[in-house]
Amino acid sequence: MYRTGIDPFFRRLLILSAVGLFLYTLFLMKSVIAPFVASFILAYFLNPLVSIVGRFMPRILAISLVYVSGGVIAVAFFVWLVPLLWAQLELLWQSLPAAVLWYNDVVRPWISMHTNADLLPLDVNVLSNAALEFFQKNYQFADAQSFIRQALSSGMTFANSFGLLVMIPILAFYFLLGWDQRLATWQSAIPKPYTKKVVEITKDCHEALMSFAKGQLLVMVLLGTIYAVQLELIGLKLGLIIGISAGIASFVPYLGFGVGIIAALIAGVFQFGFDWLQLGLIVGAFMVGQALEGYVLQPLLLGNKIGLSPLWVIFSVLAGAAVFGFVGMLIALPVSAVLNVLFYHAYQAYLDSDWYKGRRQYQLFRRDE
Repeated sequence: MYRTGIDPFFRRLLILSAVGLFLYTLFLMKSVIAPFVASFILAYFLNPLVSIVGRFMPRILAISLVYVSGGVIAVAFFVWLVPLLWAQLELLWQSLPAAVLWYNDVVRPWISMHTNADLLPLDVNVLSNAALEFFQKNYQFADAQSFIRQALSSGMTFANSFGLLVMIPILAFYFLLGWDQRLATWQSAIPKPYTKKVVEITKDCHEALMSFAKGQLLVMVLLGTIYAVQLELIGLKLGLIIGISAGIASFVPYLGFGVGIIAALIAGVFQFGFDWLQLGLIVGAFMVGQALEGYVLQPLLLGNKIGLSPLWVIFSVLAGAAVFGFVGMLIALPVSAVLNVLFYHAYQAYLDSDWYKGRRQYQLFRRDE
């Protein structure tokens, strides 16, 4: 009697080959898939707001209202912020000659006094002439033609990237439009014995991500405001731009504090010199901001909803940076929050298992008797 069907080895080999081919196809299409993934993430975070507004009007009008309101708020924010940042950048540009003078009169003599190094003095005019001479020697007319071709090619690449960025809100609109129907379709595809548990885990992940997103956004805004106000009160000319940058960078734990205090100290040395009172006030401002972030803002706005201790937060950020670089630092905490939920449910399943309770071993022991 002959066995029918495909041999199990070849069946597994066929399945693995099909999965590998599918993953390779996804890799080749990563530039096409990326805007769809980004638009899905955008729609995911906008959906709660759209659902709230959709209680009072049709969903398509709710989505349109959220889009228009977001655009108006963004434009108003930039109209208010851009002139302030431009003034700060002008102050930065005007402080460059003073920085060069400080280097020549303070830094060079100090280094020469304490070491054997003899650093060259800096001169703005000399630097400009050296840069011009370098370009004249190393770049000819043919290089200019090549540069133009590269610029045009880069322009086309930029146009394509800009087109993909424009597609993201459009795709997100269509994701939002059929969000409930799409979720219902995905839920109906789950095997019936596992539907309840999968839905429960998904809801817990959703709550963790929403809590993190809302809390982290408020922490960024409040922390940037605290830093900027303190630095402005100290009298640091670049206090506004440094404070806002530190608040935005605080999306990655400890990055905002590190970047902000270094930039503020450098700007403070350029402006005040080695005035230890002013520099101490700058350090104190960031210490106050760090204390408020760690003991007030995060416990009140984030609490224990993502369930990560400070040690796991630091480990998650470092692991994300090691694996995926800067993008890994950005997604480290949300991904860790989801993994924490999955680990919690896996651990609860382990505690409820016969293996943990010893029932199987007991049955085996009785059977041996």
